[in-house]
Amino acid sequence: MKKLTLIFSLILISSIAFSQKSFYDFKVKDIEGGDFNLSSLKGKKVLVVNTASKCGLTPQYKQLEELFEKFGGDKFTIIGFPANNFMKQEPGTDSEIAEFCEKNYGVKFQMMSKISVKGDDMHPLYKWLTSKSENGVLDSEVKWNFQKYLIDENGKLVDMVEPKVKPDDEKILSWIKK
Repeated sequence: MKKLTLIFSLILISSIAFSQKSFYDFKVKDIEGGDFNLSSLKGKKVLVVNTASKCGLTPQYKQLEELFEKFGGDKFTIIGFPANNFMKQEPGTDSEIAEFCEKNYGVKFQMMSKISVKGDDMHPLYKWLTSKSENGVLDSEVKWNFQKYLIDENGKLVDMVEPKVKPDDEKILSWIKK
């Protein structure tokens, strides 16, 4: 009986380990309302950022766009997720957000539809990003707008970067270039 229990436990643990989701298992809505399958980003490093238009950190859009212009392409990209979780600093509709980003910062990197990045209505992607039991790497809490998550070419979470750390910080640049 002990052997049977041990075998069953090993099978259960193995199935949990192999069922671990990756970044590529998620589908989201882009800012125009279309379906966007994150598996389309396979082979690229991805910087995931929750954004807001009325935040003291909003000027990071400029640095994000500069980073995208310099490194974006076959090996790296950025995706922004507008979120209204912090002091209601992203009140606009998707079309208003898209217009703001284009007009004020010339944003060309992929923007997604507004989501929730914390709380009871947290988007499943952000549950994965913030929970070690789901991403296999680390637990984190989205502390503010412009928190950054580093995803490797295989769809695995690598690290999280605090909101106040600018997109052109050496930690992010060295990760992109590595």
